[in-house]
Amino acid sequence: MSTTPDFPYRLIATDLDGTLLRSDESVSRRTRDALTAATAAGAAHIVVTGRAAPWTRHILDDLGYRGLAVCAQGAQVYDAGAHRLLTSVTLDRQLAALALAKIEAEVGPLFLAASRDGLDGEVLVGPGYAVTGKLPATPFTDVSDLWSAPLNKIYIQHPTLTDDELAEASRQAAGGFVSVAMAGHGIVELLPLGLSKATGLSLAARRLGLKAAETIAFGDMPNDIPMFAWSSRGVAMANAHVELKAVADEVTASSEEDGIAVVLERLLG
Repeated sequence: MSTTPDFPYRLIATDLDGTLLRSDESVSRRTRDALTAATAAGAAHIVVTGRAAPWTRHILDDLGYRGLAVCAQGAQVYDAGAHRLLTSVTLDRQLAALALAKIEAEVGPLFLAASRDGLDGEVLVGPGYAVTGKLPATPFTDVSDLWSAPLNKIYIQHPTLTDDELAEASRQAAGGFVSVAMAGHGIVELLPLGLSKATGLSLAARRLGLKAAETIAFGDMPNDIPMFAWSSRGVAMANAHVELKAVADEVTASSEEDGIAVVLERLLG
């Protein structure tokens, strides 16, 4: 592995919600200082989030973040400094409609939302779908509205199944048509087949001339598993899902307790 004298990794990849961000969507001073010290030692920092760019931009702007960000579960590489999408992968809407039909045939009607493509793409939210937090969304009532413009992903919820149960049922029913990601409480997503955070991270790293063997990744949910598999070292937060902890190289403190900083400070010596 290529290293710097002061820090053993050239790339730090951090998930956003439940990892870099505390519950109030802030980043602690300790974590900011640790990332600043690591970048001063020669490492690059890339945010890798399930949020699409329109739901990510304001957070990165508030943080003063100017680097690359991987958004929408790997579908988008976003240049935060230039406020510009560098890459964007869209969902095949015919395959997505077929996938939804197959899932609903197994588990019954779903509550739906969808993320439209683009830097200003709307998030459409259907009847019954519960949006996490106070994120901006546009309501719809006619399901045909979902298919009227290019999409990055579809969000699904079920009235009785848990997130884990819904994700597994969706993979069983439609895994040959779409990828399924469980990204947080109430957040099960249908994505372009084969897409993951690792896809977008590998593209962003290549733009910086960096490699998987030089990367340490931090996360908290099953959608971070591909990113951990791609990276040299995967660090799960104390608040992480049990599936991610099972494949992590290390479990650190929670996002509320500066888990990223705990690891970076140790590595910086």
